Amino acid sequence: MDTPEHAASAAAAPPPRIADLGTLKALGHPLRMQIFDALSLHGAATSSMLAERLGESSGAMSYHLRQLAQYDLVREVVGRGTARERWWERTPGALTVPPDHGSDPAVKAATQVVMDHVQHERESHLREFLDRGMHELPDEWLHASVMSTAHLRLTREQLDEASSELAHAVEAIVTRYRSMDLPGSRPVELQLNAFPLVDGEELPQ
Repeated sequence: MDTPEHAASAAAAPPPRIADLGTLKALGHPLRMQIFDALSLHGAATSSMLAERLGESSGAMSYHLRQLAQYDLVREVVGRGTARERWWERTPGALTVPPDHGSDPAVKAATQVVMDHVQHERESHLREFLDRGMHELPDEWLHASVMSTAHLRLTREQLDEASSELAHAVEAIVTRYRSMDLPGSRPVELQLNAFPLVDGEELPQ
């Protein structure tokens, strides 16, 4: 599972980073995950801006930003802001939370918390688009959007191959448009899901 990546300041982001236990625990706090999401989706911001967006105090924002910075999840924007008002951005590069997280109970628990939050945010963003976007967004933006679902019967090897191809296709798109921030652009979320149905039956060999 890859978290959303906003174009921070580098033209070319580093390779994907695998989240370790410390990183997972840092993200496990609900407010820190909201901060991480806000910087990913909307770009650099000050603690005051984040506080207004998330409905929290600026002091709480500053504390949790420092905690996230310890694990290189966010960083100060170089050359922007003042000693009293710092600007923060999402550290460039995709953050990968692998579903095959091993047998360590602590890692499993931390992974579950992060993945639950990511999925909740995905669902809430899609729900908001369906509830409000259809009425509030211009037709041009609606026509440029897509919702697509496909159902197949695949082996584990085929799913692994299809997932890799889809992930590479998305990464190629992200790389093409990273850091452009053209006039008229707005935050856009690309969602990619490929998974076996838990209550489905595996065909006999």
